Amino acid sequence: MTASGISLHGESFPKSPSSKLSCSGQLPLAFGYRPTLGREDFLVAPCNQQAVALLDRWPEWTASGLMIYGPAGCGKTHLAHVWQTRSQAVVLSPSAVRDGDPPELLRSRTAVVIEDTDRIVGTATSERTLLHIYNMLSERQGSLLLTAMIPIAEWSVDLPDLRSRLATLPAVGVGVPDDALIGAVLVKMFSDRQLQVNQDVIAYLLARMERSFAAARRIVAVLDTEALAAKRRITVPFVARMLDGL
Repeated sequence: MTASGISLHGESFPKSPSSKLSCSGQLPLAFGYRPTLGREDFLVAPCNQQAVALLDRWPEWTASGLMIYGPAGCGKTHLAHVWQTRSQAVVLSPSAVRDGDPPELLRSRTAVVIEDTDRIVGTATSERTLLHIYNMLSERQGSLLLTAMIPIAEWSVDLPDLRSRLATLPAVGVGVPDDALIGAVLVKMFSDRQLQVNQDVIAYLLARMERSFAAARRIVAVLDTEALAAKRRITVPFVARMLDGL
């Protein structure tokens, strides 16, 4: 599989037209293009393509679930919500698992997303709840998607039954976005807001911003708002003043 496209429900989604988005300087986008599925569009790149490929295989998974792990800002939450849209899964936070009753949390659902799962393990109550959720989904032949910062092998799981079940789940890491991917994301986000920016603006941002999708969204939103209020184009000097303020 390459980053030139990704399949979903048997369909093939190629690169965006001519691998470019409208932007002065025409920054190339050499990444696969994912259509909106209840979230922002998602760009497929080497750092996430293995995770995307595994998610795309659902509901033909051979295991009861999947673990996606990686550092903050790498896009694993975005991927989880894309899958949630497809599977109609219920999304559970660590606090919901810690404090909730499994039958009440799941009701009749056969798909569950649990985010930041590595923050749940380590306490007896939370681990028993997580085990109960796992068993309920297995009985229903359902699917469990877990996200975490670190792989399961590095978790401190005290409950032996839970540890053995989690060990059966395939795990895939998502890497930190590189400059090429973050640059492509910035171009796309500006384009989505119908904002024209020069390539030197993208280069200026890349040299100064955190490498995460969340940071890119925040920066583009601020620049859009401030440029509209000031009735100014988004140029390098304008961006420099805004970043100083941030």
